[in-house]
Amino acid sequence: MPKTDTILVVNAGSSSIKFSLYPAADTAPSLGGGIIEGIAVHPSFKAGVGGETFSKNWPEGRGFDHEHFYAFLLDWLEEHLADNRIVAAGHRVVHGGTAFAAPVLVDDEVLEALQQLVPLAPLHQPHNLATIRALGQRATPIPQVACFDTAFHRSIPARDQLYGLPLACAEAGLRRYGFHGLSYEFIAGALPQYDRTASAGRTVVAHLGNGASLCALVNGQSRACTMGFSTLDGLIMGTRCGSLDPGVLIYLLREKGLDAAALEKLLYKQSGLLGLSGVSADMRDLLASDSPEAAQAVEMFCDSVARQTAQLAAAMGGLDAVVFTAGIGERSAEIRAAVAERLAWLGAEIDPAANAGGGPRVASARSRIGLWVIPTDEESMIARHTRALLAGASATRAAGRA
Repeated sequence: MPKTDTILVVNAGSSSIKFSLYPAADTAPSLGGGIIEGIAVHPSFKAGVGGETFSKNWPEGRGFDHEHFYAFLLDWLEEHLADNRIVAAGHRVVHGGTAFAAPVLVDDEVLEALQQLVPLAPLHQPHNLATIRALGQRATPIPQVACFDTAFHRSIPARDQLYGLPLACAEAGLRRYGFHGLSYEFIAGALPQYDRTASAGRTVVAHLGNGASLCALVNGQSRACTMGFSTLDGLIMGTRCGSLDPGVLIYLLREKGLDAAALEKLLYKQSGLLGLSGVSADMRDLLASDSPEAAQAVEMFCDSVARQTAQLAAAMGGLDAVVFTAGIGERSAEIRAAVAERLAWLGAEIDPAANAGGGPRVASARSRIGLWVIPTDEESMIARHTRALLAGASATRAAGRA
């Protein structure tokens, strides 16, 4: 029996490696996938492919780095995908800078250009690129496609990409890029199925997870994003601080003696919901806790979502809908209700029963704006881009032979 040509989609983060498998020939749903998570803490592997499930734990895993798990995953795929042949790989790459406004086939020149962007995303970019290199070093190389979290936001007006810094700083790369673009691109494509008015109008998409941001969509294109130069900006997140007075950083450097490494650790790993609550970075833990600090952290998170939603509404000149997506946005009725309550002055009114049921429509009949819960799917977006680039490359080769 011939093997099925398959696209491998990889989403490598600072503590996890997610993968999914898709048919290369059409837009059929995922064939399965899995995740290695808890890297450097308590690593574990879970996967479901071809109707079978697999799991593994590494009690001794604290000593293993990402490269160990890349090798494990690739070996596992070779062993367990007897009916599938991986013909290409698509990767989530957090930063594409200003040079990459669309997905791209990776070669040595592209890889070197992306390596130069590591200082702009030091906790994500190295892991994204390491998976590309690991696949490239296998015995049989396959085409690889880089899909960027920043690319969807290239439609933001040039003026709004600037900070109030000398223009020379922008020319050196200090500008607003925006992130979570693959998620927002998926939602923009799905929204017409739910709300045609919002899809052609002004919508705020709330990507609420451990990493969280908001995107203003005008007619399906990014108009603004709460994340800017880095993934630290905007909303309070699981362990990240969100928007912060730059004077705080000067104070910590000058008066408290923090160096760059200590500052990076504080802002990326020790702040946000974790730092505010002293309990957890996980919203589920905070909602279940009776700690007043946990409750305060939840309130501050909801405040930041509502406040910055209003800012994006101002940038768009109005608001037709809010879409909740990602882990917290899709699963927490309590957070959705709290955010909607804070947006009542903009016309938001939630339907408690619909909200408890998870939607997709969670707005009441009286709500003047749409309120939706739409699951995001960054992996299918990456697979779609990978198919398109492979088809384009095949067409180019065919034309060259004609």
